[in-house]
Parts: sequence; structure tokens; C-alpha cells
Amino acid sequence: MSVIKSMSVGLGDMYYIRHNSDNFSIIDCMLPVDDEYRREKIVDELIGQVGGNDITRFISTHPDQDHIQGIKYLDSRMPIINFYCVKNATIKDDPTEDFEHYCKLRDGSKAFYVRKGCSRRWMNQGGEGRGSAGINILWPDVSNPDFKDALTLAEAGGSPNNTSCIVKYSLNSGVTALWMGDLETDFMKKIDGHVDLPKVDLLFAPHHGRKSGRVPDSWLKEMDPAVIVLGEASSEDIHYYSGWDTITQNTAGDIAFDCVVGRVDVYVSNERYTNEKLINNPNARAHRLGNYIGSFEV
Repeated sequence: MSVIKSMSVGLGDMYYIRHNSDNFSIIDCMLPVDDEYRREKIVDELIGQVGGNDITRFISTHPDQDHIQGIKYLDSRMPIINFYCVKNATIKDDPTEDFEHYCKLRDGSKAFYVRKGCSRRWMNQGGEGRGSAGINILWPDVSNPDFKDALTLAEAGGSPNNTSCIVKYSLNSGVTALWMGDLETDFMKKIDGHVDLPKVDLLFAPHHGRKSGRVPDSWLKEMDPAVIVLGEASSEDIHYYSGWDTITQNTAGDIAFDCVVGRVDVYVSNERYTNEKLINNPNARAHRLGNYIGSFEV
């Protein structure tokens, strides 16, 4: 069993994976700056999920503020030992304290630079009696000219959205989940054919589900996701993926996916939220993950 949780953090992204091995992963950071209690509770939860023998890692998809906000606070309470990011030299015209801390981690000894097909012990390799986390990086191809152009733009102070990595998590005989950072639609179309997309059970829509990050139809057909999670963008900016089963974080709140062999049970923090497309499974466990709204098979 493993648990994937998408935190309700406002206009940004933050996730964690409690792996079914001695691994714990955080993907991106968006801690509230104006709600100290909520910020502390989120980090308290992260700390509470980590076992004493766990390999922990922080995966940064890209260095926009809504994906790194609060990273300095997180690092102070839960020291980041393994920092995974795309190798970049992004700059900001008006850098925040968190961006400066990101750069310190990015350029320091704790950094591991991810790229398409990279391998690392306990990320996707087992060893010394410990299983792997089941994480693989599908993008970027650092030799791709469109990716190089995106890096150049970010290094000149432009948007780093299209420097985002694509992260796949797979559980043996269970879920396959995919994160795409803030990749934009036009960029995804440019690199069509250069990304080896798998069949996906759970897709976290890029750019918080915004229309600007709408996943191309050719990609959706190839991945064929069972569920697409839409982030907390403004409702008028969201692409709702008609014809696909979606969960909208704006109304669902925190979303937890309890991943077991052949099935995923879904829980949300909003007790009034429902999803008629999910199936009811009487074997779903009632526990502190939240309000059970249904399951889907994988």
C-alpha cells in the first residue's frame, strides 16, 4: 500500500507520496504565507508521515513561486537531504526569500539533477535491503532544442514553466501516477513524439488545470487516465477535460489516494464533495485520510 496526497494550498501545488517501501517523497511546495496555523499543520503532517528509516526526497518540478513558496520554512523544520530538480540557472527580477533558498539547494551538494531516463539508488533502484520508490523521470530530454530554448528563457528572467520535469510514480501491481509541473500546451505540442508517455491511472493536470496547460488530445489518448486532478486555479481559467473523470481541488479540498493492489480508494477533506463516476468499494478502509468518495480500478 502507498498513499498519494494532493494538498489544498490555494493557487499552487504541493504533494507527497508515502511509498510502500522505506521512501517518502514531497513534490513541490506551496505553504500559506498568511495562515501560520495551516502552514504548521501541513508540515506537521509531513513530519508525521516519515518513518525512522525512510529515504526522503524533495522533487522540485520548476522554480515558480507557487511551487516553492515556504520551502525555506519546510527545510528549517524538516531538513531537505535529497533535493531533485532540473539543472537550470533560472533568475528572477525580484527574487523572493524562497527563490533564493531554492537556488541554494539547487546549486548545493544536496542537489540531484533529474533528466529523462536518469537512475538513482532508491529513487528507481533498490539496494542494501531497501526497495525503490518507483519514481522515474520522463522529461526533460536535455539535448532537445525546445527544452534548451525554455532553459535560455528562464535564465534571462522569463517563465520557467517549460523547464518542468515530468515525474512518473508506479506501484507494483497498482497505480501509475504522473506529474507535469506547469508545462504549457504549446510546448507540449512542440515536444510531441519526444516523450515516452505510459498508460496512466492518475494524472495531475499541468499548470493547476489551467487552459494554458491543457494536455493535448494526442497525449490524453496515449495516457488514457482513469482520473485527472485539476488544481486550484481560478474557475474561469480551468480546462475541465470534458469526457474524462476529474476531481477538482477547488471544491474537493485535500485529496488522498490510498493505493493498493489493483485499486485506488479516494478520500477528500470536503465532506460534501461527491464523484458519481467513481465506484463504491465496500472494502475501502474508513480512516483519517478523509471522506471516502469512491474508488477506481488500475
